[in-house]
Parts: sequence; structure tokens; C-alpha cells
Amino acid sequence: MIMASQLLRRAFGSRSRQVFSSVTNPNPFAPFVARAFSSDSTPIRATLFPGDGIGPEIADSVKQIFKAADVPIEWEEHYVGDQIDPRTQSFLTWESLESVRRNGVGLKGPMATPIGKGHRSLNLTLRKELNLYANVRPCYSLPGYKTRYDGVNLITIRENTEGEYSGLEHQVVRGVVESLKIITRQASLRVAEYAFHYAKTNGRGRVSAIHKANIMQKTDGLFLKCCREVAEKYPEIKYEEVVIDNCCMMLVKNPALFDVLVMPNLYGDIISDLCAGLIGGLGLTPSLNIGEGGIALAEAVHGSAPDIAGKNLANPTALLLSSVSMLRHLNFNDKADQIQSAILNTIAEGKYRTADLGGSSSTTDFTKAICDHL
Repeated sequence: MIMASQLLRRAFGSRSRQVFSSVTNPNPFAPFVARAFSSDSTPIRATLFPGDGIGPEIADSVKQIFKAADVPIEWEEHYVGDQIDPRTQSFLTWESLESVRRNGVGLKGPMATPIGKGHRSLNLTLRKELNLYANVRPCYSLPGYKTRYDGVNLITIRENTEGEYSGLEHQVVRGVVESLKIITRQASLRVAEYAFHYAKTNGRGRVSAIHKANIMQKTDGLFLKCCREVAEKYPEIKYEEVVIDNCCMMLVKNPALFDVLVMPNLYGDIISDLCAGLIGGLGLTPSLNIGEGGIALAEAVHGSAPDIAGKNLANPTALLLSSVSMLRHLNFNDKADQIQSAILNTIAEGKYRTADLGGSSSTTDFTKAICDHL
């Protein structure tokens, strides 16, 4: 499994073990901003949002495995409320957001997104209020778990703060509503710079900008213009532009055609889920949100699965792999390697797998098996 671990480290981002004198890396676009911690540090406080549905169960799996691996993390838990906080216009309180700002790092379980309700999405609230401008989603084939495609290893980097998700909608007249798509030069340059720096840092040779500028000439046109500006500073990285509908077709025909993909918000939501489907689904896909100032919020991007909540059936892999990326962000590389290898070994061994992975094990049994592999 050594090769598998190396593959996952490349997907998450190879990191220097240098510990900076300041809390954050001076370069705001570093792929995983190194924090001033090392494996022999005193415990670090990290915010934990267990989330809804199966969230508390899989969050417990993370806590158990971290404890078994002696990870020096102290969790500061915050739960979704049952009343709207007027300061955030969502069920997330201002105190919860301040916890992430104060700690600088957090882990989030799935949170149900209301449809057509009168308050902000919980996920959107976190991204906007914490200025989490880049969502990084590695998609890679897990050794020992066979899917339709072999050797998938690509990264989607999604602009996380604007686009159609700006939430600017209104009714023009009865029966006619309007939604505004916002693309700014600042946000586009920021995420493009991040994507190219990520590619260079992690030895990846191609960045593909995904767009629909043939139709949305001004909005997506500005996004592409910014990507081109940044691409000129990285001549060693091959740059290409791919229309989103063609990108979807190319991905399902041959995922190996892509390496790092960068795109506006809505396209990133769609493409990252499509890529997850290539390697087995959202239950196997880690995610890390990066904000300015070194803030990082790792998350499971799958749904809250209320139908199986409380039944000890949930697969904690996505949240576990996301927690691994959080550990790398904190420079706990040895602990990250240890937990990552235990997850891979457990899945590859095939003895303990949850139902979504073709097995019959409970969440508890799967978690215990990972602990036994540490």
C-alpha cells in the first residue's frame, strides 16, 4: 500500500515540513497553507461541526480514530441550531463562525440544505462569511476498490464565493424571476492563482479552465481573461480552456485527459460531483475549503442521509479523508499518513466495508477496523 499512500499524498498536495515563524504562510495562494504546528506540539483546537443526519455518527468515527492515533487535536464542537440567527440569516450562529475564525481550522459533517426556504444555506453561509474562496476536491481511484475507471487522479478547484451562488434573486413581475451571476476580477484572479500554484507545487502539468464563455461572454469571458493572465506567469504549466458541456463528455469518456480543473462556482459544483462519480461516489471524496489568512475548513460533501441516520450504517470515509487533509494543513504529516494508510488498507482488504462499498459492516465495525490498522 506504499504506492497508494504516495498517490493520495500527491492528490492532497505534497507539503514541506517547514514550520513557519508566523501562523500562516506569507503566500495567500499556497495550496495548503502550512500552519505553525508540528507533530510534537501541544494540542491544537479545531472547530467541529458534526452536522445533520448521519453527521454526528461519522464525526464520532473521526474522533475515535484520532484518539486511537494519538492526534493532538482538541475539538470545539458547534451544532446547527433550530432558530435563525439574525446576524447570519441562517441556523448557524455567529459564535460558530467566530470559532472557526479563532481556531483557523475546522472539520464539517454534512448539513442539510433547505430548498426554497426563507433563510441562507448553511454551507453558503460558511463559505461567504469565512471567505472560503477555493474548494479543493481531489478525485482518485482507491486501490482495491474497483469502479468503471482505473487510475483516476485529478483535482477540481472551484471558485467558492460568487457566480450564480451569490444569492441575488428577485421577482421582476409575477411569473418572472431574475437571478444575477456575479463574476469579479478579484475573485477570478485569486482562484486562478491558487490553481496554478497548486499545480506547480504538486508536480502537475496541466490546468484546464472550464467555462461557457461562448454564451456568457462577459461573465465567463472575464473569468477566462483572468486565467490567461495567471497562466502567463506559469509557462511550465500547460493551460487550456474547455467548454463545460464538452468537459463533461470528455470526463466520462476518459478522465485521464484532465489533471487540474479550475472553474466558477456553479460549474465546480457540477463537475466535482461528476468526478466523484468516476471513483465511487461522494462517500469516498474528500474536500478542503481554503480562505484568506490561512483559514481551512475540511468537509464531507455528501448529503446528510436522514433515511439511515442513527442506524449505524453510514460510511465515514469522506469525512475521514477530509480530516486527513486538515491534518496536512496543520503539518501533522506523520499522523495524516498513518490514518490515510489505515483507511486505504481497510477498504482494500475488503473484510470490513459499509453497504455503499458493497459490504455489510456497520459504521462501528468499519471504524474499529481502521483503528486496528493504525
